[in-house]
Amino acid sequence: MSKNVALDLGLVVAGHGRHYIVETPEGERLTCHPRGKKSDCVVGDRVRWQASGDEGVIEHVEPRRNLLFRQDEWKTKSFAANLDQLLVLVAAQPVFSESQLARALVAAESAGIPARIVLNKADLPSIAAARERLTPYTAFGVDVIELALKAQPEQARNVLMPLLQGRATFVLGPSGTGKSTLINLLAPDAKAQIGEISQALNSGRHTTTTTQWYWLDNAERSTALIDSPGFQEFGLRQIDAQQLAKLMPDLRQHADCKFYNCTHQHEPGCGVRAAVERGEISESRYRIYGEILSELVSRR
Repeated sequence: MSKNVALDLGLVVAGHGRHYIVETPEGERLTCHPRGKKSDCVVGDRVRWQASGDEGVIEHVEPRRNLLFRQDEWKTKSFAANLDQLLVLVAAQPVFSESQLARALVAAESAGIPARIVLNKADLPSIAAARERLTPYTAFGVDVIELALKAQPEQARNVLMPLLQGRATFVLGPSGTGKSTLINLLAPDAKAQIGEISQALNSGRHTTTTTQWYWLDNAERSTALIDSPGFQEFGLRQIDAQQLAKLMPDLRQHADCKFYNCTHQHEPGCGVRAAVERGEISESRYRIYGEILSELVSRR
């Protein structure tokens, strides 16, 4: 490519394999492919591209403000970038996994992305137990918003829209928490967008496994929801084990320990363990810390 060619700027709004949907500043969308064999674009990337027939070639990914990773048994992979906030959905029913929630918050903290928790199905009797389980999170400053997305949709919309305005928000939640309800409430043409993108990527039903960007305000295109189906197992392998406690605010505020490299597991004079004994750090949070730490140490 000649260095004199001016490249267009675009936003990656979906991807499947080596095919990406890139949106121009004017709102047009086209299928693009990265140059070369490497395919390291993710949804939310700003890219420089040039036309090639009726498609485009991605020449360059602009520097990212932040990046989220997901992982499976074998590998860690980046999957969303340039986010303004994370919205984690949990519900009164089914009972949520605190370990999944804690990992999502550690991933957000590591990437420097502010996070909020939405506690859905506030109209159910089991809301009290779910609220109780979230007490440690409200105590160290996480904003927990209680909603009834299905029972009181308009009220939910009125609460959420001001919090989302002008931001790119990554929304996640395990099956049954109401994530699809939330997306369809706030982005009414989401289903149509899925169909269009699926067709463009020739990926049919497989598109349901990909991350996707939805505008909530098609005219201004300043407010977006990013959805990645399923509750992602967040990739934490890039975190240094020694830094983990600093990414958990309740542990961090008590980490005035005798030894500078304290693991908060067995050392004498540990401020974190003393706080657990005093009930200032919940036992479940401390247990989750131990589980993640052990994973990080064993993967070195």
